[in-house]
Order: sequence, then C-alpha cells, then structure tokens
Amino acid sequence: MNVMPEWKDSNTGAVVSIRGSVVDSRFQGMLPSIHHLLRTGEDMEIVVEVVSHVDSQTVRGIALTSTRGLAHGAAVIDTGTTLKVPVGQAVLGRVFNVFGETIDGREPPEGCEWRSIHRQPVPLSRQATTSEVFETGIKMIDVLSPLERGGKAGLFGGAGVGKTVLIMELIHNVVSRHGGVSLFCGIGERCREGEELYREMAQAGVLGKAVLVFGQMNEPPGARFRVGHAALTMAEYFRDDAKQDVFILIDNIFRFIQAGMEVSGLLGQIPSRLGYQPTLASELAELEERICNTAMGSITSVQAVYVPADDFTDPAAVHTFGHLSASIVLSRKRSSEGFYPAIDPLKSGSKMLVPHVVGKRHYEIAQAIRSTLAAYDELKDIIAMLGIEELSQADRQTVSRARRLERFLTQPLFVTEKFTGIPGRAVSLEDALNGCERILSDEFATHPETALYMIGNVDEARK
Repeated sequence: MNVMPEWKDSNTGAVVSIRGSVVDSRFQGMLPSIHHLLRTGEDMEIVVEVVSHVDSQTVRGIALTSTRGLAHGAAVIDTGTTLKVPVGQAVLGRVFNVFGETIDGREPPEGCEWRSIHRQPVPLSRQATTSEVFETGIKMIDVLSPLERGGKAGLFGGAGVGKTVLIMELIHNVVSRHGGVSLFCGIGERCREGEELYREMAQAGVLGKAVLVFGQMNEPPGARFRVGHAALTMAEYFRDDAKQDVFILIDNIFRFIQAGMEVSGLLGQIPSRLGYQPTLASELAELEERICNTAMGSITSVQAVYVPADDFTDPAAVHTFGHLSASIVLSRKRSSEGFYPAIDPLKSGSKMLVPHVVGKRHYEIAQAIRSTLAAYDELKDIIAMLGIEELSQADRQTVSRARRLERFLTQPLFVTEKFTGIPGRAVSLEDALNGCERILSDEFATHPETALYMIGNVDEARK
C-alpha cells in the first residue's frame, strides 16, 4: 500500500462500496469521526468527508473530488482532521476553492492559519441585539429596502438585469465607506461567471479588499455543498479576530440547497416535499445562522436567490425567506426603460423599514414614495389610452412627482464609469431622504425630469 509520509501512522481501512459520490469504507481500528477527511485512490488524491457511521466498522462518506478510477478494496487513510481553509490578511485579493487551494494561477498565500470549516454559530449571549441600518450609498436600497448590519438580504432577478453589476457596486462602496472586507462566494458558479467577476473586480480596483471562493458547477455535489461554509470561515476571521465589518455575497443560495438535495439522494435518504432533502431546514440554518453581528464586528450578506419556476411557495424559497431581513427585486422592465440600478421599488422591501428602527421621518418618506409610485402605476393604462391631458389636476401632480422620483432614484455607479463616462456617486442616506422629500413637496416641479436622471445629490439638478 502506497502511504504518504504525513499519514504513515494514520488509521487505515479499505473501500467496500462505491455508489457515485458515496463511498463506504471499513476500518479495523478506531472509526473516523463525523466530518473527518479520508483519502483514497492511487495517489491518495480522492478526498472523502465522513457523513455517517453505518455500523461498528463501516463509515459512509461523500467524495469532494471525482471518484473516477476508485476500486473496491482500495486503501483508505483517515487524515484525522476536518476540511480546513486558510484565514488571515494574506487571503485578500485571492481566489480559492473549497479545499482552500488558490485557483488564480498565483503562489499560495503565506503566513496563514488553517481553520476547520465546521464551526458553531456565535452564541446568542455574544450577538448584538440592536438593529442597525447598514448604509450602502445606493439611494434605492438605503431609502426603500435598507439592509440590516449583520443581517441577510435576498437579491432576486433573472439573467441580464444587473445582479453582478449591483454586487460589484456594493463591494466597491463597502470597501470605500466602511473600510471593511468583502467576500464573494460562488456556489455552483459557471467558470465563465467567475472569471468575468475576477477580471471586472480587478479593473474596478476592488480586488485588494475582497476574497473570492468558488465551488464550480462541474464539481461534485459534496464540494458545492461545503463551499459556503469555507467562505464563512474566512469571513468569521475578519469579524472575530480582525474586528472588521465583513460583507459577504453568496451566489446562489438555491444551488447550495440543490447540492444538499443531490447529497441526500446519493445517501439514500427518503425525500420530503417536491423531492427536497428531509434535512433542508437544518442544513440551511446551519449556514445562515453563522451570518450575524457581535459587539466587535459584523457579517452582513446579500444572497442571490433563484426562485424555481417563479413559485414563491417552493420549499427552497420559503425556507430562504425565513432567514432574510430585506428583499431586493430586480426588474427587467425597469432595466429596459433605462432606470439603473433596475430595482423594483414596489416589490422590494425590508423588515428594517419601521419607525422605531429607521426613524419616523425616513419611514414616512418611504411610505409617501411607495404610494406615489403605486398611484402612478395604476394611472399608466389611462395615460396610454387617453393621454395625460384627461387626468385630473391632482392625478397630474402625482404623475409629475412619480416620474421625478423614478429618475432621482437612478444613480451613476462607480463600476460602470468606464462604460458610461458618468462619474460614479455614493449618496448618503440623509442626502437621499432630503432629495426625495423635496421632490414630494414639488420643489422641482418646474425643473425638467431629465435634470434629475443619473445624479447623486438632488442639488445637482439645479446645475
């Protein structure tokens, strides 16, 4: 048996069964613990994570690499450790896989501590109990769907409506405004998307304060299932040890659930509703509960959420919604009309938008914006058929305010500066509220609508 030097005295066994990614191994001595990594194959290159004990001598594991070439009776070594990833300042600006190996073609980072990806969430006694708004510098989000510091927001949208651009703008603003660290976790990402994101982040100058972790679409389900935990372990270092605010973007949380479904099916567990794994709620909670804030630092996340067949009663969507504090819905219609970022103001919302958290003034302005835009939405059919002249004076005023609000809530972004030629703007919450309040009071009724389009502060309209 070819045993590598570092595992010479390790616990050894043999493969007794292989079913796709599920590998059963029998050990004569002590059984490996749950989550321990086993190595097998010709050069010990196949990595298996223990998920259950079948009997007093047999363990069942899920392969994190391809099992091609693995044969019955092959030697198995218990490494005695769990899956670990590097943490520390040296990981910034780098791209990793689920094993903590760099995949950006550069030398591995030096001076890093390696930590297990299986960590307990922060106990309730250490979590911050105050609700605090996390400012992003994007008017539409801060005014109508404020994010919670240490909270979780869902980003809903189809292909080509600007999810990646919004994610990159959020990373840029977090680095420049909060001096924090950003992590991008790609679960089941296409390699094209990952490569494009890396290149665009490098060009936008935000890569130096970001870490990218990918579990690609072509990788076994075990690797895709664990990549979220790997990214969170890195994030927890910056929150707990470096005492920084961390911003983590997960794309896509549905693919995490999907990977868990594949693992569950391979293990022969009885499926629950619509074929999902019976452990769906606990697996999702295990990941989501690690995203929280403490007195020292916070982990705030924005998660891209795919809703299967647009069915919001799907178990994957229902369980994900339970963890979210804000929903940002991107609209293809707004994108085609040239309103960027293309966030739908009537479908997006946040649990933070209540008077005792954001304050009475912010709450009332947001409600006035919503009711004005909703009234304009109802009048659009009449305007299309009969023209704006047929509306009453009050309705015409509502349309005028709504059209100006729509344009004011657009914003030139830093990451699109080189494409549009318009310098990016980050707008403080106070400036955004002030602008909306003045538009609602008809201060800009005599200004052309275009003067309010793609500006930062409302006073720019006067220029």
